[in-house]
Amino acid sequence: MLLFALGIAWLGADAALAAQSGDPEVGAKIFQGNCVACHVGGGNVVMADKTLRKSALKRYGMYSLDAIQTQVEYGKNAMPSFGGRLNEDEIRDVATYVFQKAQKGW
Repeated sequence: MLLFALGIAWLGADAALAAQSGDPEVGAKIFQGNCVACHVGGGNVVMADKTLRKSALKRYGMYSLDAIQTQVEYGKNAMPSFGGRLNEDEIRDVATYVFQKAQKGW
């Protein structure tokens, strides 16, 4: 019974994540047009240690859709804000793409 309850809880969290997720295929196109110059292959040509890889995102408190969306929208340090160039859906799409690529190891 406990395993069943844990399974339901896990599915609930997964469903909640899916509900706030964007479209990673659209996000890939947005990433290609706006982000790849600095973040090719999940790297970072400006600040080499601040990559889009899972370990770096975790180290810097950025391993969530919300954190990635905020970074894309408002920028930080050397990264410019894309809030004026991308709409809310596009920001969510590119954040979903980055998060999924980080999970898979780029």
